[in-house]
Amino acid sequence: MNIGLTYTGSDPKHDHYVRWLKQHDAINIVTLSAETKENKGIIEDCDGVVISGGIDVHPGYYNSNNFVYPNMPQHFYEKRDAFEKSVFVHAQKRKIPVLGVCRGMQLINCILGGSLQQDLAGKNSIHKAIVDDNKHQFDKAHGLHILPGTLLEAAAETARSVVNSAHHQCIRELAEDLIVNCISDDDVIEGLEWKDKAGKPFLLCIQWHPERMYAFQLEKSALSVGIRNQFIDAIKQSKK
Repeated sequence: MNIGLTYTGSDPKHDHYVRWLKQHDAINIVTLSAETKENKGIIEDCDGVVISGGIDVHPGYYNSNNFVYPNMPQHFYEKRDAFEKSVFVHAQKRKIPVLGVCRGMQLINCILGGSLQQDLAGKNSIHKAIVDDNKHQFDKAHGLHILPGTLLEAAAETARSVVNSAHHQCIRELAEDLIVNCISDDDVIEGLEWKDKAGKPFLLCIQWHPERMYAFQLEKSALSVGIRNQFIDAIKQSKK
């Protein structure tokens, strides 16, 4: 089983995803990077795709003319935006499962016609990661309400849980083809999936980082292991 994983831009962060996904030898992680020329052929061999976290999506992807806002990155990475858009579109054409994490969720919402709130402002104290004097990043944690009848509820098997958080942007306008599957205790959208799943490949988008939940002793949480297992099961079904 080949799982394509888009590169976050950081080897340590990328390794968190690899560790989380690769639970047995039958899973092979294929790194997909905007800087790799051989991606096109490699993507054809992928059975599922994870679109990972990273820096803010360029405002042009959600039709915003505002390029200056609080906590914006020093530089955008438009090459990555375009590459990951092509990965998502290709995955839909091949009807293979997609998991979008943090930035990945935000990008997918933008690709499908939604938009982003550029900064959480007063809510940053709950959602934005802490960076110490040595530039080490530490996630925060907050409560989550999971909506009934969703893919996420099936994976979590609960209506309430706790997740880690490291984002300063969030969904503003929801893409027409998507529905919300969970909301934080302070009313920030934390997960998305298809509104009409008939005839569409598996799609689950989450705002938190299941690959880093072990840092909170939450690696056995259904919002980490349950999501991974649901994604892998979807790939197995797709391969059949």
